[in-house]
Amino acid sequence: QVQLVESGGGLVQAGGSLRLSCALSRRTFEIDTMGWFRQSPGKERDFVANIKVSTGSTSYADSVKGRFTISRVNAKNTVVYLQMNSLKPEDTAVYYCGAGPWVDSASEASADRDYTHWGQGTQVTVSS
Repeated sequence: QVQLVESGGGLVQAGGSLRLSCALSRRTFEIDTMGWFRQSPGKERDFVANIKVSTGSTSYADSVKGRFTISRVNAKNTVVYLQMNSLKPEDTAVYYCGAGPWVDSASEASADRDYTHWGQGTQVTVSS
């Protein structure tokens, strides 16, 4: 059973930075795409960024380009990081890590239906 464990959320002032982590419990051929989504109260879960575990190629939502960076470390297991800089109050949300199967391009996996496993979510609050 694949599990995702997230950490790194918290409260930060506008303009500040946070780094989220998502650890995949084990390496498996089932998983080649890992991504971050976020959900604010009353809104749908939106794509933030993703990365192909095998190649490291990435894609980003327009709202976070230039401010957020997704990366991964492949060792005994895979850990994906989301470095968030220049945070804005509108970035406030619960951030979820997802894992899914292989896709040809990271940009093909920007919907939550593209992911088969999810973490528990971590709250990010940006104060103005």
